[in-house]
Amino acid sequence: MNLAIMIPNWVGDIVMATPALRALRESFPQARLIGLMRPHLMDVLAGTNWLDEVVPYSRKSRRPERTSRPVLRYLRRLQLDKFVLLTNSFSTAWLAWRSGARQRIGFARQARGALLTHRLQAPKLAGRLVPRSAVDHYLELAQAAGCGEITRQLQLATTAQDERAADRVWEKLRLNAARRVVTLNTGAAYGPSKAWPDDYFAVLGRRICVELDAHVLVLCGPAERDAARRIEHLANHPRLVSLAGEQPGLGLSKACVQRSQLMVSTDSGPRHFAAAFGVPLVTLFGSTDPRWSENYHWQAADLLQPLACSPCGRRTCPLGHHRCMRDLTPDRVFAAVQRMLDSAARQPPRSRSARQSTRTELTT
Repeated sequence: MNLAIMIPNWVGDIVMATPALRALRESFPQARLIGLMRPHLMDVLAGTNWLDEVVPYSRKSRRPERTSRPVLRYLRRLQLDKFVLLTNSFSTAWLAWRSGARQRIGFARQARGALLTHRLQAPKLAGRLVPRSAVDHYLELAQAAGCGEITRQLQLATTAQDERAADRVWEKLRLNAARRVVTLNTGAAYGPSKAWPDDYFAVLGRRICVELDAHVLVLCGPAERDAARRIEHLANHPRLVSLAGEQPGLGLSKACVQRSQLMVSTDSGPRHFAAAFGVPLVTLFGSTDPRWSENYHWQAADLLQPLACSPCGRRTCPLGHHRCMRDLTPDRVFAAVQRMLDSAARQPPRSRSARQSTRTELTT
């Protein structure tokens, strides 16, 4: 059997799709699983073994071999038995239909139902989509493809190259002697409505260093380098360092999160790295509804600021005040960090399979 999978287009969604990928691998051990995904996101799944082949694909790529026509020719040669669409766009359903796959499994959205052989319907109430975790969304597709027993545990891996890069960072930034390391993730690729102020991160990071005797590592991608440097400057503490001077990448970020004792993050993709590696997590929610990105982490705290206008789901604050994040004070976040670290210290080590969800909702 040749089974193609259209991988999601965002870091967080890829991580939330890992239970579905694992289920497909375990349910079809003899099949050849081919994943199609955006080239710049391939490092998210690097080190895992669910896919037999990863095909770089982007309709707008500057490299012709990664665009629709050559990828479609390759898929046709494979004579696909199944094509599971973890994306919701019309264009990916069109690609699946043109590939000649015998079964095309996806949600009937964006006017693409006619292109699918197995049409799933997302739950709605009064004509609007009901908020639910992307983890469950992807697992429903895996079940429709014929998967049996499934679990919601997110899972990732690192490569030897990732670990070597993290080793260099740990030595260069003097983290080897740290009693514990807390990572801060400031990313907000979705839009500024997800961002927590840099000066808040600086205050939080300095308090973690001073009051909790920990080291703080500010993660960043190429687009967040300036923010990471600003946080370092504002915090002005020798134990608060960042990746701004390194060659940041998804693989390095994964390895750094895996080595840390806790992560504080906005609602952006890398926060799911913590869930996948079993690292305690504090997430700062603003405009987005946490139900969409529930990752069933065994030890996590979601911080929200109750407001009449939130969650609005907008990329930028339509009212201009951004209170959903600005009213979420460093004091509240620090208190959550302290509780999570204390709780983690009291718990005996447990295997990933034995962990159970102990999510704490902190809304006031």
